[in-house]
Amino acid sequence: QVQLVESGGGLVQAGGSLRLTCAASGRTLSNYAMGWFRQAPGKEREFVGAITMSGSTTYYADSVKGRFTITRDNNKNTMSLQMNSLQPEDTAVYRCAADTSFPVLWRGSPGYWGQGTQVIVSS
Repeated sequence: QVQLVESGGGLVQAGGSLRLTCAASGRTLSNYAMGWFRQAPGKEREFVGAITMSGSTTYYADSVKGRFTITRDNNKNTMSLQMNSLQPEDTAVYRCAADTSFPVLWRGSPGYWGQGTQVIVSS
């Protein structure tokens, strides 16, 4: 079992930045691919980005590429999402996720989810 807890959400003005953190417990994080998903009100859940087990490779949705950066620290069992140049359309509940299979995570069906943290970007 892996427990995931997000933190760092909040209210920010357009153009601002936020950093989300996902803290994991229960298992060694280096055995899991990890990622971020988001869901805005009335919309389907959307893939934001993912990072491989070693942290050597990251993938991003086109909508956030160049603005968001995912990193991980396997020694601290944490993953972070640095969000810059935030826009109102980035408003959503952000959830971190983990799975031992990167393809499973990529397809949006990871075995482990956090509860989510709200990000609101005002115009």
